[in-house]
Amino acid sequence: MIVRWESEHDYVLVHLHQDMFGDWIYSRAWGQIGTQYGGLKHAVADSYDQAMMWIDDLSHIQTARGYRKVLDAEDDTPEGRQAMAQLSLLD
Repeated sequence: MIVRWESEHDYVLVHLHQDMFGDWIYSRAWGQIGTQYGGLKHAVADSYDQAMMWIDDLSHIQTARGYRKVLDAEDDTPEGRQAMAQLSLLD
């Protein structure tokens, strides 16, 4: 699952996936649109429910800050693959 929020100049992108051990990995990238400024952080959730709670909490925070959700896709969709390509540039 990939979710992206944007404001006029900034973005926040979250990628949620399972690794080969079955752990849920929550990756969050943020920065200024069109620049290399930003960051990337990874966390291992105790469960899928906890990871979804983190995404829900982040959604409320971003909405309160004036961001709008511009993408909510699965990894295997064209939009999801494009977002993953952008995320991989930050590693």
